[in-house]
Amino acid sequence: MFEPESPTTSGRSTPFHDFETDQQLEDNSTDSESGQCPVLSLYDLNFEKYVSKPFMKPCPYDNDVQALDELEACDYTQRITYEMACAGQTKRRVRIYADGIYDLFHQGHARQLMQTKNLFPNVYLLVGVCSTELTLKMKGRTVMNGLERYEAVRHCRYVDEVVANAPWTLTDEFLNEHKIDFVAHDDIPYGGAGGVGDIYAHLKERGMFVATERTPGVSTSDIVARIVKDYDLFVRRNLARGYTAKELNVSFLSEKKFRLQNKMDELKDRGRRVKVDLQARWEAKSRDLIKAFLQAFGRERLFSIWRESKGKIMSTWGSNTSLAAESFFDSDQDDSEDEYMDAMSASDSVLEAARVHAAAAENANNLSRSSSSPEVGSGNF
Repeated sequence: MFEPESPTTSGRSTPFHDFETDQQLEDNSTDSESGQCPVLSLYDLNFEKYVSKPFMKPCPYDNDVQALDELEACDYTQRITYEMACAGQTKRRVRIYADGIYDLFHQGHARQLMQTKNLFPNVYLLVGVCSTELTLKMKGRTVMNGLERYEAVRHCRYVDEVVANAPWTLTDEFLNEHKIDFVAHDDIPYGGAGGVGDIYAHLKERGMFVATERTPGVSTSDIVARIVKDYDLFVRRNLARGYTAKELNVSFLSEKKFRLQNKMDELKDRGRRVKVDLQARWEAKSRDLIKAFLQAFGRERLFSIWRESKGKIMSTWGSNTSLAAESFFDSDQDDSEDEYMDAMSASDSVLEAARVHAAAAENANNLSRSSSSPEVGSGNF
C-alpha cells in the first residue's frame, strides 16, 4: 500500500514514494498461476467477476507472464528487414519499441503510438516509459509520478506491452533482451546527457529506426504553459474545491486574496441570478396586467359598453334621429376598425340632421308668435 504524500518545507505536496514505486515495479514478480499483470494493490482489479462477459484488460508489463510467453514464442533468429516488414513477408510479429516520458498523457502521445502500431502489418508494440528519477536527472521534473505514467500508457488501445523503468539510451543488450526489430520515434535528433548528440543515431545507421510524425499544437510543455498562464484561476478553483493553501503552496495573504476573489465572483453571480429572476417575474406580471386590461377594456368590452348605453343616447335625440340610429345599430356589425369609423361618421350625420330639425322647429314657433301679436300703431289711445 502507498503511504500518503509528504508535504515539503515549501508547502507543496510531492510524491516522495515515486522512486520507491519504480523500484517496486521492477522487483514485482509475476504469479505464474493467476497470470495477472504485475500491478500494485492500488490498481488491482478483480477480473474474476467479469468471467461471464468479455472484459478488456490493460496491456501487460514486460515481466508479466503474458508478455514473457509472447517473448518466448518470438524466434529472434529470423531477422526482419524494413523491406520485409513493409511487404508483410514475415513469419512472426514485428516487434517495435517506442519510448518516452508520457507525462500528462495526451492525444499527441496517443497519435504517436497509433502511427507506430500501423507502420507494418502484424506489429507487436512495446512502449518504454522512463522512471521519474531518470527523467528528473536527464530532462526535468514531471507532473505525474512513475506509476501514473505507466498506467496511462498501459490503458492505450494501441499498446501491447509496457516496459517500466526504461533506459534513456538503448544498448544492444536491451534490444536483444526484448527482441526488438525496430525503434520508433520522431525524426528530430534527441539528445543524451546534457542534450548533446542523438541517442537514436546508431539505430538509424543500422536501419532499425522508423520515424513517426509529431502532432502539431500539443505537447506536455504546452499544457503546463497553459496552467502556468492561468495560475491564479486554477489556484482559486482548487481552493473552492477544498484544497488547502499548504497543498497548493500559496502564502497566507495569497490565500485570503484568492478566497476574497472567489467570494466576489460568487456575489456577482448571485446578483446576476437575482436580476434575471426579477426580470422574469416582471415580464410574467406585465403579461398578466396586459391580459387583465384587455379583458376589461378591450375592443369587445368597449363595444359592449357602447351597446349598453345606446338606449340612453338615442332617447335624447328625437324620433327621426332615434329611427336612423336604431336602424344603424340594429344592423349586422363587424368589429373591424373600418366599420367602427363608418359608424362614427353615421352618428355625426344623425346629430347634424337633429340640429337642422331643431332649428327649423324654432323658426316656425317664432313665426307663429309674431303673427298673433297686435300691430304697432294700429289702435287709438
